[in-house]
Parts: sequence; structure tokens; C-alpha cells
Amino acid sequence: MPTIHRIDALHAEMTAWRRDLHAHPETAFEEARTSDFVAEKLASFGVEVHRGLAKTGVVGTLRAGSGRRAIGLRADMDALHVHEANSFAHRSRNEGKMHACGHDGHTAMLLGAAKHLAETRAFDGTVHFIFQPAEENEGGGRVMVEDGLFERFPVEAVFGMHNWPGIPAGQFAVMPGIMMASFDIFEIKITGRGAHAGMPHHAVDPIVAGSALVQALQAITSRSVSPVDAAVVSVTQFHAGDTWNVIPDEVTLRGSARALKPEVQALVEGAMRRICDGIAAAHGCRVAVRYERRYPPIINTPREVDMAIAAMSQVIGGDKVHTDIQPTMGAEDFAFMLRERPGAYVWLGNGVGAESRMLHNPGYDFNDEILPIGASYWVTLVEQTLSKKALVSAGAAPAGGG
Repeated sequence: MPTIHRIDALHAEMTAWRRDLHAHPETAFEEARTSDFVAEKLASFGVEVHRGLAKTGVVGTLRAGSGRRAIGLRADMDALHVHEANSFAHRSRNEGKMHACGHDGHTAMLLGAAKHLAETRAFDGTVHFIFQPAEENEGGGRVMVEDGLFERFPVEAVFGMHNWPGIPAGQFAVMPGIMMASFDIFEIKITGRGAHAGMPHHAVDPIVAGSALVQALQAITSRSVSPVDAAVVSVTQFHAGDTWNVIPDEVTLRGSARALKPEVQALVEGAMRRICDGIAAAHGCRVAVRYERRYPPIINTPREVDMAIAAMSQVIGGDKVHTDIQPTMGAEDFAFMLRERPGAYVWLGNGVGAESRMLHNPGYDFNDEILPIGASYWVTLVEQTLSKKALVSAGAAPAGGG
């Protein structure tokens, strides 16, 4: 795989970082050891270190030349509540927690890029290395923005990257516009009247109502959403009862809803509330809905996608950069950063076939062979975007003008 020669020399070091992080996974807003690890590495490279955004977030700032332009590069640091099934030496030492999404690799690649850029400084301007906590479910990207990320570290554009099983190792994929879905969660509590299981006529059975509701919610995507749009409503939890012979008083359903367009996201929520009211009336029970809009869609801006494609093409060749892709119904809280600044979120292939487990699988592992590819992309993106030539072509726009 063609990469920057000096980054190839960092491959073993990045692999050691990545495996150390994999062995010590930490979940949302608890990434204390990971945050210390990142901050110590950045400081040792000579990068200015800032801590405290979103509790465990870290931002490294590196300046070169006299350019006034600035960009941000973001990596996520958190792990998942997953019991790891792997048996290799770097498997999780924190039971019930696992880097099952490759954030350990994302962190290692951005650290490798930071080390190289600190040594060479072959750019003209400022780059902010954004190490974000709590991407999984808890919206650490939103919290960083709310804590003043772009006020304290103004940038004209922000870029993100995620490994992607199913794409050949080391190849890239990106597209302008909507690339990933919104992510909402819901909790529905159905309250009836409990009774003896042998005397169901004395009950207002919340299990029957809940079962009807699970089926009815599927009509949202099949009958309320246009066939040319995309949405998903998934009930992922159904909690009811404690024993064999008692109809319980209450049932709790939980799940997630996803859409590619904000207007479809709003439609799904409205339809869910309407259906819940109908089920409550039909079964004579009470239904309470808690609906939270967690992440907006990932929406890439065309100019920044072109920048990303130019950098990726230089690293691996344009024939290995895929732009004819379909959006995914997965979600990412990098969307909050993209709502504030132009930018591009790209996928880096983690491999195909049986050895490349899908994200969030207990047998997943990040492919260490792609570490130099990702780090080389970051470096090339900075050097191309913040070159003196780019400064002239961009009209010397000041940092933060986005």
C-alpha cells in the first residue's frame, strides 16, 4: 500500500499504541486513561495540549508557518459495552467493555499523523487534533461543540474518518451530501392492570398491547414514509413480567429510529406518538412515550469532499477511492460538528471476508495494516489544504470562516 515513507516507519509504534488502547477500553465520558494516553503522546511530540472539553476530550494544536487558516481533524476514543470474544494477547482487560468499533485505531492513526506533522511542519497554518469522547450513544461530539470547541479552536473545516468492514483494506469511500442517518431512541411504557394468568378477563393486559404496538410500529416505514426515502424503526427491547402465572401491570419497549432526512426524522416521531395513542385507546391502557433525538444525519459539504478525495487519491490512487456508494442507516455524532462547520466524513476500508467482522461484533478487531494509510491521509489532507498554494487559491480566508 503506498504511504508516506516516514509514516511507514511509525507503523510498529502505532500498532503498539492501538493494541494498548484496545486492551484498556473505556466507555462514554469515562475515558480517563485513554485521555491521559493521548495527552501524554501529544505533549511528547511538541503539540500544544488542551483538556477538559466534554469532560475527557483532548485537543492538540499545532502551528506552522504564518498562515491564518485552520482545520480540525477528529478521532473518537470511546469503547462499547460489549463482552469481547477474541483470545489474542491484546484482548480487553476490562470485562464487559470492548473496542468493537475501531476507535482505538482511529486514535492511533491521528496520533501518528500528529507526530509526523510535528516533526515535518510542511504546512502553513494551524491544525487542531480533536480527540472526542462518548461517540457511542451519548453524543460526545455534541457536548464538545456545546463546551465551545469551535470558539476556542476556530476552524474553517472539520474532517472525520471511520474504519469500515466490507470495503477492501486501505481503500476509501466518501460522498457529498447525506452519508449517514440520524439516530433517535425511544422508550414506551404501557400500563394496564395485572391479574392471574388463569383469569385474564380481570386484566388489562399490557403484553397484548405491547405486542400489537411492535407490529403497528412497522407500518411507519411501510406506510407513512415515502418509498423513495429511507427510515428504520427497530424495537430492540421488550421487558415484561417476572413469573409464569402473573399478567404484569406494565410493559416497557425500547428501540431506535433512523432516517436520512431531517423531515423524515420528524415524521417518524409524529407517527410513533400517534400510533401509541391509538394502541392505548384500543386496549384500554395508558401509554407514555419518551422520544429523544440523539444525532442528526452526517451531511458532507461538496468542497471539503473534493479536498478529501484529492488527499486520498494521492495516498492510494484515485481508482481506490469509492464515491458511488449508498448512505448507511448507521449514525455518527460527528454530525454535530458538521452542523457547525463545513467538512467531510470518510470511510477507510478495514477489509472484506470472514476475517473482517462487522462493527459492534464481539469478534471484531481493527486491522493494523491500515494504520499507515489512515495516518498518511490525515497528513496529506493537512499539507494539501494548508499549503501556501491552497492559501492563495482560498483567498487567505481567516480561521473560523465557515
